[in-house]
Amino acid sequence: MKALLDTNIIIHREAGRVVNQDIGILFKWLDKAKYQKCIHPITIEEINKNPNKDTVQTFNAKLDSYETLKTVTPLADDVAIVAVRFDISENDKNDTLLVNEVFNERVDVLISEDRKIHAKGRELNISEKIFTIDSFLEKIVSEHPDLVNYDVLGVTKKYFGEINLKDSFFDSFREDYAGFDKWFNRKANDAIAYVTLNQGQLLSFLYMKVEDENENYADIAPIFQPKKRLKIGTFKVISNGVRLGERFLKIVFDNALQYKVDEIYVTIFDKREEQKRLIVLLEDWGFRFYGTKQSASGTEQVYVRDFKPAFDVADPRKAFPYISANNQFFLVPIYPDYHTELLPDSYLRTESPKDYVENKPHRNAISKVYISRSIERNVKTGDVLIFYRTADKGAAYYTSVITTIGIVEDKIDGIADENEFILKCRKRSVFTDDELKAHWNWSSKFRPFILNFLYAVSFPLGKRLNRQKLMDLGIISGAEGELRGLKKITKEQFETIIKETGTNESLIVH
Repeated sequence: MKALLDTNIIIHREAGRVVNQDIGILFKWLDKAKYQKCIHPITIEEINKNPNKDTVQTFNAKLDSYETLKTVTPLADDVAIVAVRFDISENDKNDTLLVNEVFNERVDVLISEDRKIHAKGRELNISEKIFTIDSFLEKIVSEHPDLVNYDVLGVTKKYFGEINLKDSFFDSFREDYAGFDKWFNRKANDAIAYVTLNQGQLLSFLYMKVEDENENYADIAPIFQPKKRLKIGTFKVISNGVRLGERFLKIVFDNALQYKVDEIYVTIFDKREEQKRLIVLLEDWGFRFYGTKQSASGTEQVYVRDFKPAFDVADPRKAFPYISANNQFFLVPIYPDYHTELLPDSYLRTESPKDYVENKPHRNAISKVYISRSIERNVKTGDVLIFYRTADKGAAYYTSVITTIGIVEDKIDGIADENEFILKCRKRSVFTDDELKAHWNWSSKFRPFILNFLYAVSFPLGKRLNRQKLMDLGIISGAEGELRGLKKITKEQFETIIKETGTNESLIVH
């Protein structure tokens, strides 16, 4: 397998000092999974343009460890059409040459953090072959579980004083923020952070605080108007293939709901690749650039997420976790074998959360995949899914229970073949490739379709409705038997479910 690496990844990898831990993890996994690391001749040209000859000489000496593509593919017509729309600078044109190689299948994958490269991939319908560092690591972890050596303890809450400040994880904070260690130690007995660890080493760290209407924002321009806000004070996730970034954003949104804030914000430098990648993640989930913050450490960017109840029909991520009461509603059956793997926060009383530690990508993701052969498939973006865990084998039918609400991102139907099906499911499915093949080939006359959905909320334990209760409420009929496909329900039935389960009604946007 050949992996073509964007120029920026090569530059960060071969720089004189380590500026991005994630690059080292990427290269480790490329070697473990036996990928050939390739570079395009244009990468060498770009490096040779550096005015510092010593730097050029040093880089060229290191480029021998890569496989330089011996020939360049002529620009495909489809790629040329996309390039006309996207390419403005010389750098854009060079990026198109990289996209062209993967489009023409000269390489298997392209790894890049450049958003325009990914946009071109979507236009050319090859986005499954173009990866960020994060998404490539997720692919590897999914495809090669035998290579995984993560002992992730799940997300835990710890006082600052319980955390090893000398961990190299904090080096970037020390470089960026004057007096970071003193600030950290002052909060040792008061502040609590969400963290994950792997064999004692920090993988992620999240600290938040609630600010009221009297907070002083004199250092932010334009100045904030008085509101109750949740500040993301410190947030860092090392790329590791288990999708911790989304998991931590879910924690942010859960806290924003709990404290009933009007807005969430974060201040962040944008000089490191890890910071730029975090900004992209935040923007994908509805944060927008607001202004700047001035401090002794320099000028930070301020990103804000409005958290007042709203719903974005075109892109439900932008207003997650709010749910529209003006879309369609479906009961969605899911077998016990897959239920808690896909929806780990929705474990039953008979299951232990310790059995569902967040060491697999699909467990941590907010955005997930559901595969169905349902006759009912008139599902649209923004529709509401209510997951119905079917009964265990041999158990009474009334042990079936609803556990979770999801929001449809999109439906993928009319899939061409088995390979496309596996590619579109792979990143966020609970299934292995062999299991996906079995799903695809179960019936040649009735192929499955895919629902990409957002994992919004789990119904509280003790308030979930079993099959008998759903029958008593008139939501399902005993004559129907166990659910085998999507079942559309009315808005009134959905509202009954919300009331009976004690779900936070402020999540529902009318």
